Amino acid sequence: MSLKERIYSVLIVSASASLNNGLGEMLPPAKYDPVKTVSGVSSAKRALAERDYDFVIVNSPLPDEDGMRFSIDTCGKKSTVVLLIVRSEQYDEFFDRAAEFGVFLISRPLSRASVTLAFDWMASARERLRLTEKTVISVEQKMDEIRIVNRAKLLLISELKMAETDAHRYIEKQAMDRCIQKRLVAEEIIKTYG
Repeated sequence: MSLKERIYSVLIVSASASLNNGLGEMLPPAKYDPVKTVSGVSSAKRALAERDYDFVIVNSPLPDEDGMRFSIDTCGKKSTVVLLIVRSEQYDEFFDRAAEFGVFLISRPLSRASVTLAFDWMASARERLRLTEKTVISVEQKMDEIRIVNRAKLLLISELKMAETDAHRYIEKQAMDRCIQKRLVAEEIIKTYG
């Protein structure tokens, strides 16, 4: 699927009705859905507890804080890409504090071109996070399989008095002979002897 076809969910955290309307016009439902708007950090935290969003756009300052801590925390805990919008005179200070955590920054006043460019950067970063998520899941599944196979080998060693190499070879041979994964053979052994 190309990036042009991908649909991104968006959470806008902003107390400015004019900015919310302007962003809303730049987020067509064919590419951004759902788009939810909240006015403060506490309501944004509740929204993130209910579901994950691909993009979180934070317009600083907010009624309950400047949005910096929330932006950093959101980048650290979720596979979400965060864009923090700040006043131009605050950009350097905020950039020094937020960039190392992966928070994208853009300064006001906003132009349509700069916001479009920021959305493109965010889409690129989100796709990179997707690839990382897939790799992490694959590694976790492999580690889980290794734990299960090792547990089955220990049962074969203790119950059938096999040597470790024989237990390993037995599981591999069963998997090859039956054309199934080693994990399934190991789970059967655990059911039988566990």
